Amino acid sequence: MHPATRMFISMPSISEPLKSKGLRDGRNSKLMTTIVVGGHSRKVGKTSVAAAIIAAWPQYSWTAIKMSSHWHEERTGSGGENREETCRIDEEFDRDSGTDTGRFLAAGAARSFWIRFREGRMEDILPQLMPVLNSNPYVIVESNGIVRHIQPSLYLMVHRHDVEDYKDSARETLRHAHAIVAVNYGSTAPAWKGISSGIISGIPVFPVPDPRVLPHDLIEFIRLRLI
Repeated sequence: MHPATRMFISMPSISEPLKSKGLRDGRNSKLMTTIVVGGHSRKVGKTSVAAAIIAAWPQYSWTAIKMSSHWHEERTGSGGENREETCRIDEEFDRDSGTDTGRFLAAGAARSFWIRFREGRMEDILPQLMPVLNSNPYVIVESNGIVRHIQPSLYLMVHRHDVEDYKDSARETLRHAHAIVAVNYGSTAPAWKGISSGIISGIPVFPVPDPRVLPHDLIEFIRLRLI
């Protein structure tokens, strides 16, 4: 197992000047540039897009966060199950671990975290989450549901036209997306349930043959929100 540590404490901010108004903690006025990368299903390229963004702007000291509501109970020392814990935050240190958080480090992120929480309990974990989000002026988060609780500088939704599944969390947050990153755009989009063509037609779409490689027009679109 690659080295990781549980982090539940506030971390010092980087002293680099803020470039853009993004995340705002409702309990204070601190602002930073925050990019959220979501997707309509698993394995559509969210991590690849996030890593590509980090690599495209190596001059920024990114904190990268992968959020997951796939919670697995852990046994306590007494043999019972720990049902009180609602959030686990692990920091990644190994860029060669082969994990998604390792890929963020390999792309150039200064810090990388995997945050797991129970389904439907994101609001409850905000006190533990905010110190991580506030740990850097440049933050990129792989998640859909986080946009219900913060206002990011940019929310990208990754669509893959050869995947029919459409998660509820993506369906509920699609209207907040600033742009769609469309993988396999040349193929006909599935008849995603509950997704009208009118909603998608009002959002800029950037076709990408490979989610690991950002096209120039998408890089420019993102750049305008980083300066």
